[in-house]
This record gives sequence, structure tokens and C-alpha cells, in this order.
Amino acid sequence: MSAARRAVIDVGTNSVKLLVADVLGREIQPVCEESKQTRLGQGFYETHRLLPEAIANTAHAVATFAERARALKTLHIRVIATSAARDAVNADELCSAIERVSGLRLEIISGELEADWAFQGVSTDDALANTPLLLLDVGGGSTEFILGEGAEKHFCHSFRLGTVRLMETIPHSDPPAADELADTRRWLREFIEDKIRPTLGPALERESILHPERTSIPLVGTGGTTTILARMEATLETYDRAVIESARLSLARVKWHTENVWSLPLAKRQEIVGLPKKRADVILPGAAIIEAVMEAFSFEELRVSTRGLRFAAVMNEPAERLRDFQRDQSWEFDELG
Repeated sequence: MSAARRAVIDVGTNSVKLLVADVLGREIQPVCEESKQTRLGQGFYETHRLLPEAIANTAHAVATFAERARALKTLHIRVIATSAARDAVNADELCSAIERVSGLRLEIISGELEADWAFQGVSTDDALANTPLLLLDVGGGSTEFILGEGAEKHFCHSFRLGTVRLMETIPHSDPPAADELADTRRWLREFIEDKIRPTLGPALERESILHPERTSIPLVGTGGTTTILARMEATLETYDRAVIESARLSLARVKWHTENVWSLPLAKRQEIVGLPKKRADVILPGAAIIEAVMEAFSFEELRVSTRGLRFAAVMNEPAERLRDFQRDQSWEFDELG
């Protein structure tokens, strides 16, 4: 049996990402990975209405990536969208714009499915396939926590906390003022205590009771922020999956990177090796979110995965099977605002 070449275009709150891969069962060999920042969620969180310019830019990026995928002789292209699209009151305008310029139908996936796919994708790495872990997936509009081992998920929640969402909730100056970082940290501590700890805390306690032989559950991060932190830590000029996935970021180093980026103006942050220039603004809330989670739940180390949502999306069945997935799920899910 030979591998099938498939593509997924992931429409996120901050950027549109392309993955073209050769897929054979759970084996995924990336052929092309690209990203374009379109800021679909810009100016979104007061009205929950996607702006016309953001819709147009996003649709254009999808069309460009679709042509790239077709040029690589991809057999199947799917387009998925996450937090901003599922929360938008005018998501139909985005769907129509994408179909008009690319000929492709947009699948707006639930927080439940996004979390499940993130875990599935990370588990395609043999090193993590049968390891108990807490997966932290920080996106532009939402953050997912998935606790599990192999095919089993014991806990899965999606929260309305993301880099773009937080940046618009607590704006910062350029350069950021010291009290702005303090305000962001305080806001995150309160959000975690009010929204996240009441559900995640008991799940982690249950895990420790059921498996007292385990000294701790590894924290694994996926998504743009964790990948960028790993690149910054390794002073990595170009994308290198092996180097990124070998990264182990201590809480002390995450705190150092957080305080460093918050101490610099945008122009100086854009000079940091490993930090893409267009991500030099959202790295501020992103690093602060990861630092806050590690501190709140006493994680001393963060492992990094470059796999996640898109890896599972190319591996799984097309859109017509999604309803079957959602109907068959038996584990508890709750999306909190």
C-alpha cells in the first residue's frame, strides 16, 4: 500500500497554515509546511464579527495555499477553521469568501474536535505515542488542555484564552511598560484560578492517585508559541523539526524569555533569532500564557511538539465523517468562557 498525498489548510485566529504530507496510516511525512499571518481575529472580540479586510486576506491566503497544494499533486485538500471562525456571528461570510476564491468548502470545527485532533497529531510522534502527558495547545483565540496516554484521553477542555484574544483584552505599549506585564500576569493568574483550575486541577489529582508510581506528568506544548520559544532557546535561524522537538524548556528559561521579550520594543524583538518578525507582537501574550500555566500547576519543564491539529486533519476522514465522530464521543467536554 502506498502513501496518499493530502493537504490541510488551517485557518486560525492569527494565521493560515498549510501542511502537505504523504500519509500512510499513522505515518505522516511532511512535504510542505507554510504559514501566512492574516489576523482573522483582529478587532474581533468586542463584536464577534470578522472584519471584511481580515476575511479577504484569509480567503486569499487559502487560495494561494490551495494552488501550492495542487502544484504538489495533492489528491485531497481540506480547509478547517478554529476559534475565531466558530465564535463569529458572520462565519458564513468567511465560508463564502473562501469557496468563491478557492473552490474549497470550509469546515469550522468544534473546540472538542480541535482538542482531540491536537492530541492525535502529537501522538504520531513515536516518542510520545504511549506516554502519559498533558498537552497544552495555545492558539490565537483558544487554548486546549488534553490529558491522556496513547489513544486514551482522560480530560479535554478548550478555553477562550489565546494570544490574539489576550492581546486585545489587555493592550500593551511599545515598548511594553513594566506594569503591563504585571497586569497581564495578574489577569492570567485570576483566569486560571477561576476558569481552568476547577476542572484541570481535579483531573491532574485523579491521575496522580491512579498512578502513584509516576512522579509527574510531562507537559508538552504544541502550536506556534511553543515552537517559537524552542527556536529562540536554540537560537535557530531556520525551522528544524528535530531540534525543536528535542527542546526542553525549564520554567526558569520560560520566565527569562517572557521577561526578555516584554522588556524590548517591537523593532528589537524582531531581531531575536528564532522569532519570526510577524510573530514579534503575539509572542508577548503567548509566552505569558505558557509561563502562567507552568507556574500555576508547578510544571518545571516544557517539552515541545511540532505536530498537532494539522497532522491529525490529514490523517482523519473528510468532513462528512465528523458528525459520526462527535456523536460517538463518550468523554466529557466543556468549553468555558
